[in-house]
Amino acid sequence: MTETPDRLPLPREFFDRPVLEVAPDLLGRTLLRNTDDGPVELRLTEVEAYAGEVDPGSHAYRGRTARNAVMFGPGGHAYVYFTYGMWHCLNLVCGPEGAASGVLLRGGEIRVGAEQARKRRLSARYDRELAKGPARLATALDVDRALDGTDVCAGPESPLSVLTGTPAPKHQVRSGPRTGVSGAGGDATLHPWRFWIDGDPSVSPYRAHAPRRRRT
Repeated sequence: MTETPDRLPLPREFFDRPVLEVAPDLLGRTLLRNTDDGPVELRLTEVEAYAGEVDPGSHAYRGRTARNAVMFGPGGHAYVYFTYGMWHCLNLVCGPEGAASGVLLRGGEIRVGAEQARKRRLSARYDRELAKGPARLATALDVDRALDGTDVCAGPESPLSVLTGTPAPKHQVRSGPRTGVSGAGGDATLHPWRFWIDGDPSVSPYRAHAPRRRRT
């Protein structure tokens, strides 16, 4: 059976570009997660760009570590990290090998497998909230560090892949400061690198960085 154009996996060349080109172009694409319980698909509606060693908001700003090593590899792979001791977040590596740039997937509309996502996201009141925010997106899709390094260009049989989908019309794409990023990395004049589809209910609200309170 021949796949329709919107079901074809994005090629490596799509990701082998500057992060600020890749990030807005991911909006409207289909993220496919194959699980033991069946597939879950979502339409990407919100992302953030991170430019590696030149970006103070990036995990790769201070160089390569065991945690961020995937970011320094070729584009088209998943970078998954664990944060706050409880949540995973999913990124897509882009740019040439060694560039260490990536796109954080912040939100999406689940179109296939919502019943599975509801079991993982019991606190969600509505389906539009199932993948609204990066930790919720990863939870809904059952993403953890085991998927770190997954080739998302390998095709729909891969545990995780990105399909062509229907790109968001350019007039619907908005940009602004990244959510919860401190210091220069969160400066809207320097890094307005959060991109989203205007008016989509699965887009998370913007929140400025708030320092974590220390226990006394």
